[in-house]
Formats: sequence, structure tokens, C-alpha cells
Amino acid sequence: MTAVISRSAARTTAGPPGRDVFIDVLRLAGIALVVLQHWSMPVLSFADGRISTGNALSAGGAWAITWISQVMPLVFFAGGAANAISWRGSVRRGGTVPGWLAGRLRRLVWPVLPLAAVWLPLPHLLLAAGLPEQPVVTASRLAGQLLWFLVVYLVAVAVTPPMLRLNMVYGWRVPVALAAGAVAVDVARFGSGLEVVGFLNIALVWAAVHQLGFLYADGRLGRPWAMAVAGYGLAAVLVAFGPYPGSMIGMPGAAVSNMAPPTVALLAVAVGQLGLVLALRRWIVAFAAWPGVSRVLAWAAPRMMTVYLWHMSALFLVTSVVVVGLGVSTPQPWTSAWLSGWPHWLLVLALAMGPLLHCFARFEAPARALPYDGGMARIVVAVALAVTGLLAFTAFGFVPGPVPVIGGGMILASLALTWSAGRPQSAAHPGNKSV
Repeated sequence: MTAVISRSAARTTAGPPGRDVFIDVLRLAGIALVVLQHWSMPVLSFADGRISTGNALSAGGAWAITWISQVMPLVFFAGGAANAISWRGSVRRGGTVPGWLAGRLRRLVWPVLPLAAVWLPLPHLLLAAGLPEQPVVTASRLAGQLLWFLVVYLVAVAVTPPMLRLNMVYGWRVPVALAAGAVAVDVARFGSGLEVVGFLNIALVWAAVHQLGFLYADGRLGRPWAMAVAGYGLAAVLVAFGPYPGSMIGMPGAAVSNMAPPTVALLAVAVGQLGLVLALRRWIVAFAAWPGVSRVLAWAAPRMMTVYLWHMSALFLVTSVVVVGLGVSTPQPWTSAWLSGWPHWLLVLALAMGPLLHCFARFEAPARALPYDGGMARIVVAVALAVTGLLAFTAFGFVPGPVPVIGGGMILASLALTWSAGRPQSAAHPGNKSV
């Protein structure tokens, strides 16, 4: 493989014009692996009206799996590349920053509406029906926590135009500066013992990965095997000699998490992962071109957000029947009983996911609207309302109380601000089709 992925190599004809199949595969594979991990790692039991949860990846050396299975860096990287391609396409068509942001906000936030419409009243109904409070509250909280991704990603989308300008001028120096900032945050965090300092890395770490997506879109990411070795090697050193745990996801009872907030160790693993997939890009694209695979990708692409938003609901539904209702506990992780039951568990979850996909996939595409004409100030307010509303769901879930209701109102208000007066004539702006 050549040292640099050229601009022409960063595109492929195996898909709609203007799209990069490699990026599409990374996004879909990333979401699929997130779902697989979320469905596989819970260790569940129910007794005395309470559900107990553990993590199968905390057993023995299973944490090493997270160096591959923690794929949110790939999702942010693919999002950065997609945002760069989408924004530049919008500019070529004469689009504006407010118009582009309005379309992106609608496309990201619209699928959250049915989730909120179901989950805001659901805990009240379940508690009124006499279900135990602790499992209901636990499920209600977790159903909203997965929206953290949309909070961070929506901010990354909002700053894409100015960050792309920095990318054109400074290139590699931008993610390097962000990484240096993340190092400084970790030094302050672990040196002072103030955990709150670490939350600055939510911006710095994910912005650095998102920025690497810009470099890929420009054909400026080179030496992928060197990236893989350097990233994973640095992560190994940080875990062996630093304050970082081996797992790249949070573990029950762990004093430190590499994920919440993200650490330099996670950023190093991200670089390793990106180097690995970039080194394998030629084969990934070739695999995606197989007729059967391309049909699966074409089917999955318009359902990706629905799968992400509703896969935990499928888990709660199955858990309520199997664990709470029938009293079947998860076997000891990695035993023969666990390994033999794991495929059946995944199959039942996939079957539960089917009706949810059928009902809610239609919300992937937002309602038709005229091109946005409200100006920059209005769209800034809309983004701020959407981020705050999603943050309320992330922090409080859908647990009964005023905060989730206020969060839902903020999201509705943010969407209302993206609409322009008049009669819709077409679907969302074509420049906003890639997420």
C-alpha cells in the first residue's frame, strides 16, 4: 500500500456518486459492533424486586477485546470524513453554513422524537401497572444514556465549517494540538485528583478523532501500519506504566474509566484502530462490492440510527421477559453455558429488534422542509437547544421527573427553529444525506 491515501483513492465508484463506501462501511460496522457489545456484555440476574447487572468483559483478560470492540473512535472518524464531504458538496451547490447546519440537525435529531414519545410516558405506565420500581428506573435511565453520542457528535457537526478551515491551513497540526491538550488534561486530572477536569477531554479527544476524518477526506492520512503500531504501542505503554485501566469501556467498580471521560489511552487506541482499518481499506472496499454484501449495506444504511437508538429497548424488552419474568440469570461469563447460550441470546434480541425497526425506521428521514432561511443566530440557538435537550436525556434518562420532559421540549423547539415558512417541495436538502 502506498504511504499516502490519495484523493482519488479516497473515493470509490461502488456506491452513489459523491459517497465513499469505505466510510459508509465504517459507520455501519461501528454501529453494529456497538450493538453487539451492548447486547453481549450484560450479566443479569433478578431477585427481591431488584435487577443486578455486571459486565462479561470484566472477567479475566476479556478487557483486551475492548481494544477492538470499542469502536466509537471509528464512528467519529467516519463522521468527520462524511461531514467534510457533505459540507464541501453543499458549498459547491451554493449552500450556506446555517442551511447546512439546519439540515444536519434535523437529520440527527428527528429520529429521537419517537424514542422520547415512547419512553417519556412508558416508565409511568409500567410503574402504574405494578412493575418493580428498580428495574423500571434502571431501564429508563439507560435508555437515555446512549444519547451522549448525539450530544458530542452534534457539537462536532456544528463546528465542522471552522474546523475544516483550520484543517486546510494547518493540517496535521490541528489534531496534534488537540491531542496535546488531552495530555495536559489527563496530567491535571490525575495529578490533582479532580476528576471533573477530565471532562474537558470529551471535547478534545473526540474532536481530534473527528479531525482525522477531515485529513482522510483530503487524502492526507498516510503510513497506516505505522499509525496502527504507534497507536496500539503507546496505549500498551500507558496502560502498563500509567494510571489507565486496560479496558477501553467503563467497568463496574473501576476507579478510572478510559471512556467516561475519554483519556489519552483511548485516543491512542483510536489511532491504532484507524491505522488498522486504513491499512485494510482496499480489502474492505472490495468486500463491500460483493453483491450480497452491498445489498446488506444498502438495506442497513437507512436504518442505522434506528438500530442505535432502539437496540437498548430491545435488550430491556427481552430482559423483562427472560430475566425478570422467567427468572433466568446470565450464566457465568465465558463458561460453556455462557458461550453456548450467547448465540441464542443474540437471536432473541435480533427478533425483538425487528418490530422496532419496522415501526421506527421511517423516522430516519426528517419531514420535508423548504431550505432553511433563518440566519445564523437562529440556527445557533437551535443547536444549543438540541444539545441541551439531548444532554438532559443523557444525564437523567427518561426517569419520571421534570428534567426529561423539559429536555423533550427543548428538542422540539430546536427542530421548530430549523423550519422555514412556506410549503415543502422536496425532502431534506441533498447535501444532508450522509450522517
